[in-house]
Amino acid sequence: MSAVAKIETAPPMLSVNNIEVVYDDVIQVLRGVTLEVPQGDIVTLLGPNGAGKSTTLKAISGLLRSEYGEVTRGDIQFLGERVDKQMAEEIVRTGMFQVMEGRRIIEDMTSLENLKLGAYTRSDSRIAQDIEMVYHFFPRLKERTGLAGYLSGGEQQMLAIGRALMARPKMILLDEPSMGLSPLLVKEVFKIIEKINKEQGITILLVEQNANYALRSADYGYIMESGKIVMDGTSESLLSNEDVKEFYLGGGNEERKSFKNLKSYKRRKRWL
Repeated sequence: MSAVAKIETAPPMLSVNNIEVVYDDVIQVLRGVTLEVPQGDIVTLLGPNGAGKSTTLKAISGLLRSEYGEVTRGDIQFLGERVDKQMAEEIVRTGMFQVMEGRRIIEDMTSLENLKLGAYTRSDSRIAQDIEMVYHFFPRLKERTGLAGYLSGGEQQMLAIGRALMARPKMILLDEPSMGLSPLLVKEVFKIIEKINKEQGITILLVEQNANYALRSADYGYIMESGKIVMDGTSESLLSNEDVKEFYLGGGNEERKSFKNLKSYKRRKRWL
């Protein structure tokens, strides 16, 4: 009798296990969210406004406390260690950094000062070297020596991602990197995200409204509605799924001329 080789699979870098999130001890936003992010991958989290995508990122990065939110059930594991009870600064030190929606740069500091701020948890001597690494990805920032508040929206987004790179993260959480950008800049930002993933090996969890760009950049995707994951799969399978085309990619069944009266619960019922 021949032995069958046992295939060992590496545990995911990030594992979110059936979490619930409540704000102000009253408002429940997440209802049993479970997702995984393998090391070295780009994973995207899609869904309409108010679905709970940003709350999911804040739960992972420890930023809920600043908004009176709390993970009341489930757990979050990063690199095999539970992090949902840790402070945000402690989580940054483990190798995770979140780029917030709306960039959140310090406008009355220069671009260089903003980049150095990203390295505040570090004490090594490679900060200058890493600034040059950021300029490799974003050469425009090297030319912008004035206050960050005078940068264009696209340049501010580049600065926000560059500041994250200065923390030498193993994983970056990106919240709506295309928000407010022109189509040309959106394309450029997503190319840079893919380049950072490939060249630096940084794992990325991406929340994004532009489902087309997100799925074409990602390895795997999750779709969230009303605080729950309603569908997941490889980016290829989601791009070819008729429901995803219909509700998120502007395509799908040509017989349906209007979706405005179709309630979200009908989508979930069909997907589940």
